[in-house]
Amino acid sequence: MGGDNHTTVTEFLLLGLSAHAEQELVLCGLFLGLYLVTLSGNLLIILAISCDPRLHTPMYFFLANLSTVDVCFSSVTVPKMLVNHVVGSKSISYTQCMTQIYFFIAFINMDGFLLSVMAYDRYVAICQPLHYTMIMRPKLCVLLVAVSWVITNLHALLHTLLMVRLNFCSTNTVNHFFCDPYPVLKLSCSDTFINDLMVFTVGGLVFLTPFACIVVSYVCIFSKVLKFPSAQGIRKALSTCGSHLTVVSLFYGAILGVYMRPSSSYSVQDTVASVIFTVVTPLVNPFIYSLRNRDMKAALRKLLLRS
Repeated sequence: MGGDNHTTVTEFLLLGLSAHAEQELVLCGLFLGLYLVTLSGNLLIILAISCDPRLHTPMYFFLANLSTVDVCFSSVTVPKMLVNHVVGSKSISYTQCMTQIYFFIAFINMDGFLLSVMAYDRYVAICQPLHYTMIMRPKLCVLLVAVSWVITNLHALLHTLLMVRLNFCSTNTVNHFFCDPYPVLKLSCSDTFINDLMVFTVGGLVFLTPFACIVVSYVCIFSKVLKFPSAQGIRKALSTCGSHLTVVSLFYGAILGVYMRPSSSYSVQDTVASVIFTVVTPLVNPFIYSLRNRDMKAALRKLLLRS
Protein backbone atom coordinates (compact mmCIF):
# COMPACT_ATOMS: atom_id res chain seq x y z
CA MET A 1 0.00 0.00 0.00
CA GLY A 2 1.42 3.37 -0.94
CA GLY A 3 2.79 5.67 1.71
CA ASP A 4 0.57 8.55 0.55
CA ASN A 5 -2.61 6.49 0.33
CA HIS A 6 -3.39 5.44 3.87
CA THR A 7 -4.81 6.74 7.12
CA THR A 8 -2.56 6.45 10.18
CA VAL A 9 -4.08 4.32 12.95
CA THR A 10 -4.45 6.09 16.31
CA GLU A 11 -6.15 3.21 18.12
CA PHE A 12 -6.71 -0.53 17.86
CA LEU A 13 -9.86 -2.56 18.42
CA LEU A 14 -9.48 -5.64 20.64
CA LEU A 15 -12.11 -8.22 19.70
CA GLY A 16 -11.80 -9.90 23.10
CA LEU A 17 -12.56 -13.49 23.97
CA SER A 18 -16.03 -13.85 22.48
CA ALA A 19 -18.25 -12.17 19.92
CA HIS A 20 -21.36 -12.87 22.03
CA ALA A 21 -22.23 -10.29 24.72
CA GLU A 22 -23.57 -12.91 27.18
CA GLN A 23 -20.43 -15.02 26.94
CA GLU A 24 -18.25 -11.92 27.20
CA LEU A 25 -20.02 -10.93 30.44
CA VAL A 26 -19.46 -14.36 31.98
CA LEU A 27 -15.82 -14.47 30.85
CA CYS A 28 -15.10 -10.98 32.23
CA GLY A 29 -16.62 -11.95 35.57
CA LEU A 30 -14.47 -15.09 35.57
CA PHE A 31 -11.35 -13.12 34.66
CA LEU A 32 -12.03 -10.59 37.42
CA GLY A 33 -12.22 -13.39 39.97
CA LEU A 34 -9.07 -15.04 38.62
CA TYR A 35 -7.20 -11.73 38.64
CA LEU A 36 -8.12 -10.98 42.26
CA VAL A 37 -7.04 -14.47 43.32
CA THR A 38 -3.78 -14.02 41.38
CA LEU A 39 -3.04 -10.74 43.16
CA SER A 40 -3.89 -12.02 46.63
CA GLY A 41 -2.08 -15.35 46.19
CA ASN A 42 1.15 -13.89 44.88
CA LEU A 43 1.16 -11.02 47.37
CA LEU A 44 0.72 -13.53 50.19
CA ILE A 45 3.72 -15.47 48.89
CA ILE A 46 5.82 -12.28 48.82
CA LEU A 47 4.74 -11.25 52.33
CA ALA A 48 5.29 -14.73 53.76
CA ILE A 49 8.82 -14.93 52.36
CA SER A 50 9.75 -11.41 53.46
CA CYS A 51 8.38 -11.86 57.00
CA ASP A 52 9.78 -15.34 57.77
CA PRO A 53 13.58 -15.42 58.32
CA ARG A 54 13.61 -19.18 57.65
CA LEU A 55 12.64 -18.46 54.05
CA HIS A 56 15.47 -16.01 53.42
CA THR A 57 17.25 -18.50 51.14
CA PRO A 58 18.09 -18.37 47.42
CA MET A 59 15.17 -20.59 46.39
CA TYR A 60 12.58 -18.41 48.14
CA PHE A 61 14.31 -15.21 47.00
CA PHE A 62 13.79 -16.34 43.39
CA LEU A 63 10.22 -17.43 44.20
CA ALA A 64 9.41 -13.98 45.63
CA ASN A 65 10.73 -12.39 42.44
CA LEU A 66 8.66 -14.82 40.35
CA SER A 67 5.52 -13.86 42.29
CA THR A 68 6.31 -10.17 41.76
CA VAL A 69 6.67 -10.71 38.02
CA ASP A 70 3.45 -12.76 37.93
CA VAL A 71 1.52 -9.90 39.56
CA CYS A 72 2.93 -7.45 37.01
CA PHE A 73 2.44 -9.83 34.09
CA SER A 74 -1.24 -10.45 34.78
CA SER A 75 -1.74 -6.70 35.39
CA VAL A 76 -0.51 -5.90 31.88
CA THR A 77 -3.44 -7.55 30.10
CA VAL A 78 -6.39 -8.32 32.38
CA PRO A 79 -7.26 -4.84 33.85
CA LYS A 80 -7.51 -3.21 30.41
CA MET A 81 -9.81 -5.97 29.20
CA LEU A 82 -12.04 -5.54 32.28
CA VAL A 83 -12.11 -1.73 31.93
CA ASN A 84 -13.10 -2.02 28.26
CA HIS A 85 -15.98 -4.30 29.20
CA VAL A 86 -17.21 -1.95 31.94
CA VAL A 87 -17.17 1.13 29.69
CA GLY A 88 -18.56 -0.82 26.72
CA SER A 89 -15.57 -0.22 24.47
CA LYS A 90 -13.14 -2.44 22.60
CA SER A 91 -10.60 0.26 21.76
CA ILE A 92 -7.07 0.74 23.02
CA SER A 93 -5.02 3.77 22.01
CA TYR A 94 -1.87 3.38 19.93
CA THR A 95 0.30 4.52 22.85
CA GLN A 96 -1.39 2.14 25.29
CA CYS A 97 -0.99 -0.72 22.83
CA MET A 98 2.74 -0.11 22.38
CA THR A 99 3.16 0.20 26.15
CA GLN A 100 1.29 -3.07 26.65
CA ILE A 101 3.53 -4.76 24.08
CA TYR A 102 6.67 -3.52 25.87
CA PHE A 103 5.66 -4.80 29.30
CA PHE A 104 4.17 -8.01 27.90
CA ILE A 105 7.51 -8.91 26.24
CA ALA A 106 9.52 -7.85 29.30
CA PHE A 107 7.50 -9.82 31.86
CA ILE A 108 6.96 -12.96 29.80
CA ASN A 109 10.71 -13.23 29.19
CA MET A 110 11.46 -12.40 32.82
CA ASP A 111 9.28 -15.35 33.83
CA GLY A 112 11.40 -17.61 31.64
CA PHE A 113 14.69 -16.25 33.01
CA LEU A 114 13.54 -16.67 36.61
CA LEU A 115 12.43 -20.24 35.94
CA SER A 116 15.88 -20.98 34.49
CA VAL A 117 17.62 -19.41 37.50
CA MET A 118 15.43 -21.51 39.81
CA ALA A 119 16.36 -24.63 37.81
CA TYR A 120 20.05 -23.79 38.28
CA ASP A 121 19.42 -23.33 42.01
CA ARG A 122 17.86 -26.83 42.18
CA TYR A 123 20.80 -28.24 40.21
CA VAL A 124 23.32 -26.84 42.69
CA ALA A 125 21.23 -27.97 45.69
CA ILE A 126 20.96 -31.58 44.44
CA CYS A 127 24.19 -32.11 42.49
CA GLN A 128 26.56 -30.03 44.62
CA PRO A 129 24.92 -29.85 48.08
CA LEU A 130 28.19 -29.41 49.99
CA HIS A 131 29.05 -26.31 47.96
CA TYR A 132 25.53 -24.88 47.82
CA THR A 133 25.99 -22.02 50.29
CA MET A 134 29.34 -21.11 48.75
CA ILE A 135 27.99 -21.07 45.18
CA MET A 136 24.55 -19.52 45.75
CA ARG A 137 25.78 -16.49 47.63
CA PRO A 138 23.39 -13.54 48.12
CA LYS A 139 25.46 -11.39 45.75
CA LEU A 140 25.20 -14.00 42.99
CA CYS A 141 21.44 -14.35 43.51
CA VAL A 142 20.93 -10.59 43.23
CA LEU A 143 23.23 -10.45 40.20
CA LEU A 144 21.34 -13.23 38.40
CA VAL A 145 18.01 -11.45 38.92
CA ALA A 146 19.44 -8.01 38.01
CA VAL A 147 21.03 -9.30 34.79
CA SER A 148 17.74 -11.00 33.89
CA TRP A 149 15.86 -7.71 34.34
CA VAL A 150 18.37 -5.83 32.17
CA ILE A 151 18.29 -8.40 29.34
CA THR A 152 14.49 -8.70 29.27
CA ASN A 153 13.91 -4.93 29.34
CA LEU A 154 16.47 -4.27 26.60
CA HIS A 155 14.86 -7.02 24.53
CA ALA A 156 11.39 -5.53 25.08
CA LEU A 157 12.69 -2.05 24.20
CA LEU A 158 14.23 -3.34 20.95
CA HIS A 159 11.00 -4.95 19.74
CA THR A 160 8.85 -2.00 20.83
CA LEU A 161 11.05 0.53 19.03
CA LEU A 162 10.97 -1.62 15.89
CA MET A 163 7.18 -1.79 16.19
CA VAL A 164 6.83 1.98 16.64
CA ARG A 165 8.63 2.69 13.36
CA LEU A 166 5.96 0.78 11.39
CA ASN A 167 2.93 2.30 9.71
CA PHE A 168 -0.52 0.93 10.52
CA CYS A 169 -3.13 1.69 7.91
CA SER A 170 -6.90 1.30 7.82
CA THR A 171 -7.00 -2.19 9.36
CA ASN A 172 -6.81 -1.84 13.15
CA THR A 173 -8.75 -4.88 14.44
CA VAL A 174 -6.74 -7.23 16.71
CA ASN A 175 -8.27 -10.68 17.08
CA HIS A 176 -7.19 -10.94 20.71
CA PHE A 177 -8.02 -9.64 24.19
CA PHE A 178 -4.73 -7.71 24.47
CA CYS A 179 -2.05 -6.25 22.19
CA ASP A 180 -0.11 -9.41 21.44
CA PRO A 181 2.97 -8.34 19.43
CA TYR A 182 2.50 -10.89 16.64
CA PRO A 183 -1.16 -10.22 15.69
CA VAL A 184 -0.41 -6.47 15.86
CA LEU A 185 2.65 -6.90 13.65
CA LYS A 186 0.50 -8.58 10.98
CA LEU A 187 -1.66 -5.44 10.76
CA SER A 188 1.21 -3.24 9.59
CA CYS A 189 1.25 -2.01 5.99
CA SER A 190 5.03 -1.40 6.22
CA ASP A 191 7.81 -3.83 5.41
CA THR A 192 8.17 -6.01 8.54
CA PHE A 193 11.28 -7.91 7.40
CA ILE A 194 13.53 -6.42 10.13
CA ASN A 195 10.88 -7.10 12.79
CA ASP A 196 10.50 -10.70 11.65
CA LEU A 197 14.27 -11.13 11.55
CA MET A 198 14.65 -9.81 15.10
CA VAL A 199 11.82 -12.06 16.31
CA PHE A 200 13.50 -15.20 14.93
CA THR A 201 17.06 -14.26 15.93
CA VAL A 202 17.17 -12.08 19.03
CA GLY A 203 13.72 -13.17 20.21
CA GLY A 204 14.53 -16.83 19.62
CA LEU A 205 17.82 -16.47 21.50
CA VAL A 206 16.21 -14.75 24.50
CA PHE A 207 13.46 -17.39 24.58
CA LEU A 208 15.57 -20.51 23.97
CA THR A 209 18.52 -19.65 26.25
CA PRO A 210 16.53 -19.96 29.53
CA PHE A 211 14.69 -22.99 28.14
CA ALA A 212 18.01 -24.68 27.27
CA CYS A 213 19.36 -23.88 30.77
CA ILE A 214 16.29 -25.52 32.32
CA VAL A 215 16.67 -28.64 30.16
CA VAL A 216 20.40 -28.96 30.88
CA SER A 217 19.85 -28.43 34.62
CA TYR A 218 17.23 -31.17 34.81
CA VAL A 219 19.26 -33.58 32.68
CA CYS A 220 22.08 -33.18 35.22
CA ILE A 221 19.64 -33.49 38.12
CA PHE A 222 18.03 -36.68 36.82
CA SER A 223 21.39 -38.26 35.97
CA LYS A 224 22.53 -37.52 39.55
CA VAL A 225 19.30 -38.66 41.19
CA LEU A 226 19.27 -42.00 39.37
CA LYS A 227 22.60 -42.81 41.01
CA PHE A 228 21.12 -42.51 44.52
CA PRO A 229 21.17 -45.88 46.30
CA SER A 230 17.70 -45.69 47.86
CA ALA A 231 14.25 -45.02 46.44
CA GLN A 232 13.55 -42.71 49.38
CA GLY A 233 16.52 -40.54 48.45
CA ILE A 234 15.29 -40.33 44.87
CA ARG A 235 11.78 -39.32 46.00
CA LYS A 236 13.15 -36.71 48.38
CA ALA A 237 15.36 -35.17 45.69
CA LEU A 238 12.62 -35.13 43.06
CA SER A 239 10.05 -33.69 45.50
CA THR A 240 12.07 -30.48 45.66
CA CYS A 241 11.76 -30.15 41.86
CA GLY A 242 8.12 -31.19 41.42
CA SER A 243 6.61 -27.72 41.85
CA HIS A 244 9.13 -26.08 39.56
CA LEU A 245 8.71 -28.73 36.85
CA THR A 246 4.93 -28.29 36.95
CA VAL A 247 5.19 -24.52 36.45
CA VAL A 248 7.81 -24.90 33.70
CA SER A 249 5.65 -27.42 31.82
CA LEU A 250 2.55 -25.22 32.04
CA PHE A 251 4.35 -22.02 31.06
CA TYR A 252 6.49 -23.28 28.19
CA GLY A 253 3.83 -25.68 26.93
CA ALA A 254 1.38 -22.82 26.42
CA ILE A 255 3.97 -20.52 24.82
CA LEU A 256 5.17 -23.22 22.42
CA GLY A 257 1.56 -23.89 21.52
CA VAL A 258 1.05 -20.27 20.40
CA TYR A 259 4.36 -18.98 19.06
CA MET A 260 6.34 -21.99 17.88
CA ARG A 261 4.04 -23.22 15.16
CA PRO A 262 3.01 -21.72 11.83
CA SER A 263 -0.36 -19.99 11.95
CA SER A 264 -2.02 -17.92 9.26
CA SER A 265 -4.84 -16.80 11.53
CA TYR A 266 -5.59 -16.60 15.23
CA SER A 267 -7.51 -19.69 16.35
CA VAL A 268 -9.47 -20.80 19.41
CA GLN A 269 -6.50 -22.97 20.41
CA ASP A 270 -4.28 -19.89 20.37
CA THR A 271 -6.75 -18.04 22.60
CA VAL A 272 -6.81 -20.90 25.12
CA ALA A 273 -3.01 -21.15 25.17
CA SER A 274 -2.69 -17.36 25.58
CA VAL A 275 -5.11 -17.42 28.51
CA ILE A 276 -3.04 -20.20 30.11
CA PHE A 277 0.27 -18.33 30.14
CA THR A 278 -1.14 -14.82 30.74
CA VAL A 279 -3.81 -15.64 33.34
CA VAL A 280 -3.71 -19.26 34.53
CA THR A 281 0.04 -19.63 35.11
CA PRO A 282 0.35 -16.53 37.36
CA LEU A 283 -2.77 -17.76 39.17
CA VAL A 284 -1.63 -21.31 39.90
CA ASN A 285 2.02 -20.56 40.74
CA PRO A 286 1.31 -19.61 44.39
CA PHE A 287 -0.85 -22.71 44.90
CA ILE A 288 1.66 -25.06 43.27
CA TYR A 289 4.55 -23.77 45.36
CA SER A 290 2.66 -23.42 48.64
CA LEU A 291 0.60 -26.62 48.65
CA ARG A 292 3.64 -28.80 47.92
CA ASN A 293 5.97 -27.00 50.34
CA ARG A 294 5.83 -27.55 54.09
CA ASP A 295 7.92 -24.48 54.97
CA MET A 296 5.80 -22.22 52.76
CA LYS A 297 2.56 -23.54 54.26
CA ALA A 298 3.94 -22.91 57.76
CA ALA A 299 4.98 -19.36 56.82
CA LEU A 300 1.57 -18.62 55.29
CA ARG A 301 -0.22 -20.01 58.33
CA LYS A 302 1.97 -17.89 60.61
CA LEU A 303 1.32 -14.78 58.49
CA LEU A 304 -2.46 -15.30 58.49
CA LEU A 305 -2.58 -15.93 62.23
CA ARG A 306 -0.51 -12.80 62.87
CA SER A 307 -2.86 -10.69 60.75
